[in-house]
Amino acid sequence: MSFDIKRIRKSSRRVRKFLRKNSKRPSSDAIHDLRTSTRSLETTLLTLGLDSNRKVKRLLRGLGEVRKRAGKVRDMDVLTANALTVKRDGEQDCLVQLLEHLGADRNKYAKKLRRVIEAGTPQLRRNLKRNSKRVEKILYQAVNKPDTSDATPATMARAIKIASELNSPQRLNRENLHPYRLKVKELRNVLQLSDRADDQEFIEGLGDVKDAIGDWHDWEELIAVAKDVLDHGASCKLTKQLNVISDDKYENALSLTNRLRSTYLKTRPPKHGTHQVKTTLLSNPVLRAASSIAER
Repeated sequence: MSFDIKRIRKSSRRVRKFLRKNSKRPSSDAIHDLRTSTRSLETTLLTLGLDSNRKVKRLLRGLGEVRKRAGKVRDMDVLTANALTVKRDGEQDCLVQLLEHLGADRNKYAKKLRRVIEAGTPQLRRNLKRNSKRVEKILYQAVNKPDTSDATPATMARAIKIASELNSPQRLNRENLHPYRLKVKELRNVLQLSDRADDQEFIEGLGDVKDAIGDWHDWEELIAVAKDVLDHGASCKLTKQLNVISDDKYENALSLTNRLRSTYLKTRPPKHGTHQVKTTLLSNPVLRAASSIAER
């Protein structure tokens, strides 16, 4: 068994540390680590089927609320970084106005995150510590007594199920590309429970797609903020630049995603005259990524 117990332990430690400090001005790196760590813990608890427990449900609600609030802060960090890369081209005032708005929103969301943590701590920290130990115990049992543990087959089954769903929808577009990213992200998180995840080409491909779609969506969000904040309308050169960049990011994200699907996922058409639906055929790299969870 090759569950990455160290990664799970590290995620738990990072979240508990952030909750304990609850900084008034958390850094962008700290916010990023908080989001990725909470998502990793949520994936682990759900994959192992522990969410049927009342206390785990409470923990998942607490982690989810913290992650969502941290996500708002992280969004402002990313949008600010993106805005700073745009050429000014005579729209200096517009850019300054946009950056000031993003900074004010960042402070507002950071305060909301702090209040959420204050309301839930220390109970959330205790639940997290207790259930992290529970997860480690389950995974150690999977390593030392695999015949008595359901952790391995449950994780492999979840990974294969999500991978099989990546052929849907049949056509990707601006409306469904970002929701599709959630499937990619979920599968990657499950596969990363293996300590051999970094050696898998399919997992690397999932990461590239996740990042590309996320990058495009961030520029779309920046455009939405700019339209709301700036009053130049269609004549604003800054808004035009943002649209050009977003279009390029979309084409790149769509190309990478379609390439991933054509390389790793195949569909078998239904037999003629039957009511069967198309089935997804998983390539060897996908199956290797899922089976690496069971390798010793």
